[in-house]
Amino acid sequence: MEATAKVEETKPKKNKAKEYLKGWVPYRIKRYWMYAAITVIALVLPWITINGNHIFLLSFDHKKLELMGVAFDMQELYLMPFLLMLLFLGIFAVTAVGGRAWCGWACPQTIFRVIYRDLIETKLLGLRKRIKNKQQEPDMSKPENKVKKAIAILIWSVLALIAAADFMWYFIPPEDFFKYLQHPADHMIMVGFVLGVALFLIADVVFIKENFCVYICPYSRVQSVLYDDDTLMAIYDPIRGGEIYEGHGNERHKAFNKQKELKSVNPEAECTTCESCVTVCPTHIDIRKGLQLECINCLECVDACTQVMGALGKPSLVQWSSVVETEKHERKTKIFRPKVIAYFTVLAIVLVSLFVMGSEKEHMLLNINKTTRLYKILPDGNVENDYVFLFANTDSKRHKYYFEIEGDLKNKIEIIRPKEAFGIAPEKKHKKVVVLRTKDKLADNTRKDVPIPVTIKAYAVDDKKNIAVIRHTVFVYPRADLIEKKKKQ
Repeated sequence: MEATAKVEETKPKKNKAKEYLKGWVPYRIKRYWMYAAITVIALVLPWITINGNHIFLLSFDHKKLELMGVAFDMQELYLMPFLLMLLFLGIFAVTAVGGRAWCGWACPQTIFRVIYRDLIETKLLGLRKRIKNKQQEPDMSKPENKVKKAIAILIWSVLALIAAADFMWYFIPPEDFFKYLQHPADHMIMVGFVLGVALFLIADVVFIKENFCVYICPYSRVQSVLYDDDTLMAIYDPIRGGEIYEGHGNERHKAFNKQKELKSVNPEAECTTCESCVTVCPTHIDIRKGLQLECINCLECVDACTQVMGALGKPSLVQWSSVVETEKHERKTKIFRPKVIAYFTVLAIVLVSLFVMGSEKEHMLLNINKTTRLYKILPDGNVENDYVFLFANTDSKRHKYYFEIEGDLKNKIEIIRPKEAFGIAPEKKHKKVVVLRTKDKLADNTRKDVPIPVTIKAYAVDDKKNIAVIRHTVFVYPRADLIEKKKKQ
């Protein structure tokens, strides 16, 4: 009778466990899909062009920025502050909402470590026994493990070179990159940069490991300023699970490492003290100790506890939740709170500003500089000033350019050189020596030379309405006695 009762008692628990874990997909699998998507995007994006321009390319070689299929000259890099603001504000907003979600779900450091540790070392070579135990390092005293380690480093070295090349494609177009590789001696800076990045990735991923996240990356120090009680993070429920550690902050020490010890103090504690959440952590922390700078929000501990507690038909003691909901049990997490709304409002303003300024791109650029000769006085009393005009065709097709004088001086100054419009190929620059000459007296100052403001309108002859710029310069007019002296000679 007693045996029958026990069987009947265990059956509902097993059924409840199966029902609880039915359809459950570990965060680890979701992260793998995210990593795959990010990897594909990172490799494919440099190859995509719109009207001959890339989605994103900051080319120091061609001195231009290409953004969403639009090319901007280096003189138009007023957009860069907006891009940097989007980057940092985006990271701050994501951190305020989801903690270090960037670190666990999108950071290249984490992705590379997962590829090397979980895929190469564990799945391909069997150097590590289980993905779920990241605390146990391989036994390198065995000769076969040394061979496997060497193979793992060799495989990762190849992948590191690909990653370094992919990184360079956002600064050198892929089509140019492979042309340059055919003549490496002429492009040693590029080759050295790729090799340098690859060597850094090998040292980082193989030897530095998660110590980069713990000791080097400044983001972990910044995150504590951005967190609040509603920030989502991997968090242990001390009310349901029981306090495993006592004390506060760095003074905390381990109180219970066995369930019976925990139960003796708190009979209601549900933690089994299996430490699955500890052994699976890539940064070697115990999530039951509370919020720690080393946590990268990879949610491996959530998966581990979900599987253990799910087998008992109970919810996980470690959740991707907030302090106010899981640790304090006060209320539900508020995602849309004033701080988060403020972040996304500013992000929206910056994004709109970026698109507005990007849509106002100039399809031609013009720099005007005076030559070393201040002026030339002609025998008839007229005066010439020399300039160097640097035109840049930032459009995607060839145009013919010319310019004219605007305003009150339009009928008082004439263009002596050049006399005709000139063509410039797309994405090219052209320097022109320009000579302006007076047709009438511009000033009558007997004490000093007079700088007179001149407005220049440059334009594309074939599209004057849409491609035109206004520039301001100065025409230096000599003092009256110098002009009279020249006339008398």
